[in-house]
Amino acid sequence: MSVSELYSQYTRVWIPDPDEVWRSAELTKDYKEGEKSLQLKLEDETIREYPVDAQNNQLPFLRNPDILVGENDLTALSYLHEPAVLHNLKVRFLESNHIYTYCGIVLVAINPYEQLPIYGQDVIYAYSGQNMGDMDPHIFAVAEEAYKQMARDEKNQSIIVSGESGAGKTVSAKYAMRYFATVGGSASETNIEEKVLASSPIMEAIGNAKTTRNDNSSRFGKYIQIGFDKRYHIIGANMRTYLLEKSRVVFQADDERNYHIFYQLCAAASLPEFKELALTCAEDFFYTSQGGDTAIEGVDDAEDFEKTRQAFTLLGVRESHQISIFKIIASILHLGSVEIQAERDGDSCSISPQDEHLSNFCRLLGVEHNQMEHWLCHRKLVTTSETYVKTMSLQQVINARNALAKHIYAQLFGWIVEHINKALHTSIKQHSFIGVLDIYGFETFEVNSFEQFCINYANEKLQQQFNLHVFKLEQEEYMKEQIPWTLIDFYDNQPCIDLIEAKLGILDLLDEECKVPKGTDQNWAQKLYDRHSSSQHFQKPRMSNTAFIVVHFADKVEYLSDGFLEKNRDTVYEEQINILKASKFPLVADLFRDDKDPIPATSTSGKGSSSKINIRSARPPMKASNKEHKKSVGHQFRTSLHLLMETLNATTPHYVRCIKPNDEKLPFHFDPKRAVQQLRACGVLETIRISAAGYPSRWTYHDFFNRYRVLVKKRELANTDKKAICRSVLESLVKDPDKFQFGRTKIFFRAGQVAYLEKLRADKFRAATIMIQKTVRGWLQKVKYRRLKRATLTLQKYCRGYLARRLAEHLRRTRAAVVLQKQYRMRRTRLAYQRVRRAAIVIQAFARAMFVRRIYRQVLMEHKATIIQKHARGWMARRHFQRLRAAAIVIQCAFRRLKAKQELKALKIEARSAEHLKRLNVGMENKVVQLQRKIDDQNKEFKTLSEQLSAVTSMHTMQVEKLKRELAHYQQNQGADASLQLQEEVQSLRTELQRAHSERRVLEDAHSREKDELRKRVADLEQENALLKDEKEQLNNQILCQSKDEFAQNSVKENLLMKKELEEERSRYQNLVKEYSRLEQRYDNLRDEQTPGHRRNPSNQSSLESDSNYPSISTSEIGDTEDALQQVEEIGVEKAAMDMTVFLKLQKRVRELEQERKKLQVQLEKREQDSKKVQMEQPRNDVDLDQDADLAYNSLKRQELESENKKLKNDLNELRKAVADQATQNNSSHSSPDSYSLLLNQLKLANEELEVRKEEVLILRTQIVNADQRRLAGKSMEPNINARASWPNSEKHVDQEDAIEAYHGVCQTNRLLEAQLQAQSLEHEEQVENLKAQVEALKEEMDKQQQTFCQTLLLSPEAQVEFGVQQEISRLTNENLDLKELVEKLEKNERKLKKQLKIYMKKVQDLEAAQALAQSDRRHHELTRQVTVQRKEKDFQGMLEYHKEDEALLIRNLVTDLKPQMLSGTVPCLPAYILYMCIRHADYTNDDLKVHSLLTSTINGIKKVLKGFMTQNTAKQNEHCLKNFDLTEYRQVLSDLSIQIYQQLIKIAEGLLQPMIVSAMLENESIQGLSGVKPMGYRKRSSSMADGDNSYCLEAIIRQMNCFHTVMCDQGLDPEIILQVFKQLFYMITAVTLNNLLLRKDVCSWSTGMQLRYNISELEEWLRGRNLHQSGAAQTMEPLIQAAQLLQLKKKTHEDAEAICSLCTSLSTQQIVKILNLYTPLNEFEERVTVSFIRTIQAQLQERNDPQQLLLDSKHMFPVLFPFNPSSLTMDSIHIPACLSLEFLNEV
Repeated sequence: MSVSELYSQYTRVWIPDPDEVWRSAELTKDYKEGEKSLQLKLEDETIREYPVDAQNNQLPFLRNPDILVGENDLTALSYLHEPAVLHNLKVRFLESNHIYTYCGIVLVAINPYEQLPIYGQDVIYAYSGQNMGDMDPHIFAVAEEAYKQMARDEKNQSIIVSGESGAGKTVSAKYAMRYFATVGGSASETNIEEKVLASSPIMEAIGNAKTTRNDNSSRFGKYIQIGFDKRYHIIGANMRTYLLEKSRVVFQADDERNYHIFYQLCAAASLPEFKELALTCAEDFFYTSQGGDTAIEGVDDAEDFEKTRQAFTLLGVRESHQISIFKIIASILHLGSVEIQAERDGDSCSISPQDEHLSNFCRLLGVEHNQMEHWLCHRKLVTTSETYVKTMSLQQVINARNALAKHIYAQLFGWIVEHINKALHTSIKQHSFIGVLDIYGFETFEVNSFEQFCINYANEKLQQQFNLHVFKLEQEEYMKEQIPWTLIDFYDNQPCIDLIEAKLGILDLLDEECKVPKGTDQNWAQKLYDRHSSSQHFQKPRMSNTAFIVVHFADKVEYLSDGFLEKNRDTVYEEQINILKASKFPLVADLFRDDKDPIPATSTSGKGSSSKINIRSARPPMKASNKEHKKSVGHQFRTSLHLLMETLNATTPHYVRCIKPNDEKLPFHFDPKRAVQQLRACGVLETIRISAAGYPSRWTYHDFFNRYRVLVKKRELANTDKKAICRSVLESLVKDPDKFQFGRTKIFFRAGQVAYLEKLRADKFRAATIMIQKTVRGWLQKVKYRRLKRATLTLQKYCRGYLARRLAEHLRRTRAAVVLQKQYRMRRTRLAYQRVRRAAIVIQAFARAMFVRRIYRQVLMEHKATIIQKHARGWMARRHFQRLRAAAIVIQCAFRRLKAKQELKALKIEARSAEHLKRLNVGMENKVVQLQRKIDDQNKEFKTLSEQLSAVTSMHTMQVEKLKRELAHYQQNQGADASLQLQEEVQSLRTELQRAHSERRVLEDAHSREKDELRKRVADLEQENALLKDEKEQLNNQILCQSKDEFAQNSVKENLLMKKELEEERSRYQNLVKEYSRLEQRYDNLRDEQTPGHRRNPSNQSSLESDSNYPSISTSEIGDTEDALQQVEEIGVEKAAMDMTVFLKLQKRVRELEQERKKLQVQLEKREQDSKKVQMEQPRNDVDLDQDADLAYNSLKRQELESENKKLKNDLNELRKAVADQATQNNSSHSSPDSYSLLLNQLKLANEELEVRKEEVLILRTQIVNADQRRLAGKSMEPNINARASWPNSEKHVDQEDAIEAYHGVCQTNRLLEAQLQAQSLEHEEQVENLKAQVEALKEEMDKQQQTFCQTLLLSPEAQVEFGVQQEISRLTNENLDLKELVEKLEKNERKLKKQLKIYMKKVQDLEAAQALAQSDRRHHELTRQVTVQRKEKDFQGMLEYHKEDEALLIRNLVTDLKPQMLSGTVPCLPAYILYMCIRHADYTNDDLKVHSLLTSTINGIKKVLKGFMTQNTAKQNEHCLKNFDLTEYRQVLSDLSIQIYQQLIKIAEGLLQPMIVSAMLENESIQGLSGVKPMGYRKRSSSMADGDNSYCLEAIIRQMNCFHTVMCDQGLDPEIILQVFKQLFYMITAVTLNNLLLRKDVCSWSTGMQLRYNISELEEWLRGRNLHQSGAAQTMEPLIQAAQLLQLKKKTHEDAEAICSLCTSLSTQQIVKILNLYTPLNEFEERVTVSFIRTIQAQLQERNDPQQLLLDSKHMFPVLFPFNPSSLTMDSIHIPACLSLEFLNEV
């Protein structure tokens, strides 16, 4: 392509300009080679002649086409040069307000000097997981690229942030660290990411200061390594610092400040804890007042100081260390204000002993005042033979004082950084890291000194590394695409680096001059002139002998040699350091220890920023060790810089170049001169030059074909190989083969070739446009001619016709006059007739209507009267029937009572008959013989007992006498005091017992009264509720009659408000459930990490007890002994897998149940003794054989139950032993918890069975006692009965048998009384123990309160308030727990009473059945009856029985391992029906443990997979309801579980859809040939992009949603839930698509809007086809629809702006403006959106109160509402398929 083709007429070029650096112009005529000037027209229409360099033929730079202006990546520009880069950055910054731009691998960040809403959490999540080329440039994109490459390549990464002061380096580094903290948050609870972010306020306070260029300038360099583990979570961090500007501590230029910490401390000096620092305002101190103004506009130093203190606390720096740090900082201020007085001789100085600042300095550092006063004005000189103390001049003393202040601050800085690193250190092994380097950029001032030299030296090293990395990436790209590699010449700054750091370089000569005793800066400068005058990178100024010039890569910099030697030595006198070492404060002494690392940057970051000390020691043996101290600052910096470069070379670097747009800190103001200086200095232009030297433009074959297929000839399109087509087109269009190369997947172009192709494409379109215009214009002219011809012929025809019609008109008028008169008269007559006729018709109509309405009203009244008569007659008939039925029932009752009396009388007569007595006396003879034998045995036993009684009596008398003697002896020794004391103690115990009894009675009375009051209150409330309901109905009727329309409107509004509030409440609740499930999953993850060997499943607790706060449904009280409880406690809270609150609650509950069990056991033993006594006192001569048989049956049943009770007790003891053994095994070795949980479950079951048996024993005993009383009462009524009750008072002779019987009775009475006495004594002891325990508990609580009170006094007032609030919260929490336990106890007692009532009813029914069976089988009645009652065999009742050991298999088959395909074709929700039938069987058998266990296992199984309803029932379904158990407590748990299942379903569906959305909705060409492709930059070649085409089309999304819909319908999901699911999915599609649209410039075009509108219409059509349009999913897509319309609307005039504002109601102002700013034309015929139009939009949208959030929340989830759809199935109609493998279930 020749020069004449490029520089033709209308070509735009760039020419230099002194004000704007580069200015755009346009050629007015073609340029021919050899001409000496160009004819140009500037943008302001002025004509200018631009001379051309004849020797070099240097023509001006060409300007890129407008379509390429504003690109995200500078390498996408066709012409790569300085003016193109500057113009592109300026357009993006000023017109689009985009502060980030890519330049190859570099992110250029321009400081906006304004807070932008582009750093929120939503933006972080939007960039997370995205490729760099897919989104707009952002610091988050660079951070994501580094994070992704670290995870994929498992290689460490570095982000190098550079730029001059005020360019925004610190902020960029801060945002990068925030991104890592958010995306790679720590997996544990250490919150290390918060600590990493908390280090920023500290480092800004001690390392940042105000300069003339920046209010918060970092005066040191830092490199932060953020460590990650194998799962790429943050585990720790480490910081290195470089070259702290220590001179700022003692000197500040005008309008600058010292480090922020000094001003923050002065601002907080009024706080009480800082009174001892003796600080005032910053203007009073020399070190903080040299720069003038000490305040920064918009900055509150006191508030920043509070943030600094909070950061110290968060990083674990103790309060004492913080106070010590602030003391040292305050001491530096006092040291700088010490007044030094010069003596008259001028060679010595002195300090006043009464100097207040020196006294404060010594006091704060804990050093001797006299010594410091002396050695501040003197120094020690050491020779080989003697040591001299020499005075110093005023300037020397000031220099020494300043050096000491700088050294103290540098050491403190290093100490703080070291402790920050300790706080960020972790013991976990680091897998990889990402380093963030925040380092100073290239600096050049009017006066440049040692600091600028070191900074520019570091930038030379970084630029070299940057150039090599760019060169390496270019080479890798060419080799990957198999392009012939040609060496690219790039600037190598190694000679400049050698000039600085090589042998005998600048730093070497500086160190040598520092070693010379009388070395000066002038001598060093002279050595530099002599040594390096021949170097091309070193120059000597013409007008100075103390300065030198170094030619850096960015610019020439002149350095003034004054001060270089002093700053390089950084000398501090050893005598002053020794005084500080002897400080009485440990921290001060620790700062100046000798065992510090000589190279700080190698170990901890902070030490790298400080310099070492040159100290002349007085003792010769120390000279060897002082070699380390001779290392200069330059040497240290060079060493630390080499270490930094080694670290960077071992990582993959990512570059962020920060640009300062202006020096005035104005928001969005661009100064081209300053920008060009920084672009040259930071290497951006060097990147452009390297890219331009090769093939900067790269196109894939597919994109190239789509963009330039208009240039392809028709015959070439027949070829299907796109590569061949592209090759032939390029070879025909571009003649020079060196201008392009064909790679494996891309075509590479030289600079300018894309612009040439764009020109050819535009020419092709222009020619086609002209052809179309020519054809259309010709067609329009032909149409116009034909229209004129037709009009002429028509005019002639109408003129001739007009003349003929005028003649005929005259003839017609004559005849028409007659006709008009006739017609007029006829019409007037007709109108009169019609008027009369209409009036008659109206009168008839009204009359007929009146008659019809009258008849209708009469019929209506008759109909209503008929209805009233019908209802009245029905009511009377029903009342008559009820009266007759009640009379019949009364008659039936009387008749049946008469019959019963007659039958009873007959039975009594039969009982008195002789035959009956004979039947009863059968076998009495045998009983008499047996009783005689028994009497003989008892006589023998009586004799032995009488002998034993006499022996015991004699022994008792002897012991009584012995005790009397001992008592007398004891009384003589002790006296009467002890007895009185004992009596008083007994009396006090009795009074306490009486008081306890009285309190108990009072509590019982109060409880009963309160219960009665509550019942009464409930009754009153129910009555009042009924009255209110009636009143409400009346008012409703009145309101409805008065104003139906108004009530309807109000009710609609109230319903809408209530629905909205319900939705919000439901949303909040479901978010809590979601958060709970997330925390539960996090808890499981943490537990997995703590036990890596195996995963424990806490089966010893139910999900209701551990995962929720709902009370258990179990009505049995689990009993346990103290030993078993203690062993369970020894196992530990972690093995029990429950939190501490629930554990303490259960522990307290177990103890209460244990005490209650003991009490029940004692009562059981008492009742057993009573029953034995009743059996012994039964009369031996029983007459009624049937009653004896019943008693024998009951006794046998009782014995059987007692034997089972003993057996259960034995099993219980064995289980407890097994639990204890298991606990000890668990303590010794980590065994599986399954056996332990199994033993606990068996223990619960045994205790439950024990309670049931106890209740049955109590019921049977009551029945036995009642039967015995009835029998005795019957005997006393008979006339011939033996009056046994009167024999003790009879005076007749007493038989031996009667005496024995009386003796036994007395013995039994004595035993009974003794048992009662023991029970009372035990009860008294228990009460005394309880009171003592309460006293001890109160004492412990009082001790704890005293301790906490003492601790609180030591805290600060704010901490005291916080501590008090925490104590109050804990107290209220404990009270709530106690109240909750009380409520649970009351509910449990209520359920227990209900259960006992059901048991009693069941027992009564069984007893009635047994009595009926006994009457039918009286002849065959035997003592060995069956305990159980036989039942009739019935059909299948809709219940399934299973064994306890099959429960896990049942859950696994129905929940865990169930596949959706297994249930295809079966009843929907079949597993739920099966589980309900199993619960029905457990309810039928009254097994609450089984119900509890099955529900708990089901809920846990569902969780493992996740990681008023009876009104519609049929009669058959009501029969299948549960009878014994109320599962309402599980309803909330199951509801929460349903919400978690729904959220998991949405999460899985979103995970499948999200990778498809952007590609299908925005990138895929749904309408072929509509979208064009723009030139792409380097970022489209990002290494983070996976190879291969991962694009999706819209059909893929529709197929996936079809799959979702089919699966949900097959599984019987409710239609309402399906609607909610797709509403949520469509919202997610909208949010992801719109967020990507708002963050991507390349898709904001007219063609994308058309594609997007088509895709949305397809989705809406799918909703209508699936009958899902009522779900509200289409409404969720409204913002996306409006965004698509906004891309297609016209955007020029004021009317267009109004149309956009009225249309885009669902988009916020920020979103509308963002889309308009991002709008990018794909062709030259499209126009950009002007800035004025955007300003018009903003002005019209000012009144909107839109949220500040730019992006939609893609994580937002609508609240789900679960409907109740009644089922028509009954349990007995369900068939279980064989595929479920549930053969172990038995139908009942």
